[in-house]
Amino acid sequence: QVQLVESSGGLVQAGDSLTVSCAASGRTFSRYAMAWFRQAPGKERELIAAISGISEDTYYADSVKGRFTISRDNAKNILFLQMNSLKPEDTAVYYCAARSSAPLTTLRQNYVYWGQGTHVTVSS
Repeated sequence: QVQLVESSGGLVQAGDSLTVSCAASGRTFSRYAMAWFRQAPGKERELIAAISGISEDTYYADSVKGRFTISRDNAKNILFLQMNSLKPEDTAVYYCAARSSAPLTTLRQNYVYWGQGTHVTVSS
């Protein structure tokens, strides 16, 4: 069982940067692939970034590639999402999620543990 708690998001302006984090419970954090999803108002939840258990593989959605960076600190059980050059269309609730095995996956149904979500609002 893994419990995930995201840090607070916030209100930023277009072009700003923001880093959100996700603290995970448990002792075997490196055994879990992790991901960030987001859900904008009126839209479905989408995968934006994923990382394998020991960071050997990463995935980015085209919408965030080159602007967002996913990383993890397995010693501290923390997942990060650094967001640069934020745009109003990045406004969403951001969720971290964990898969119960280390290999990266882009399939939403493979992520079985979810955080409560954190709001990120980007003003124009």
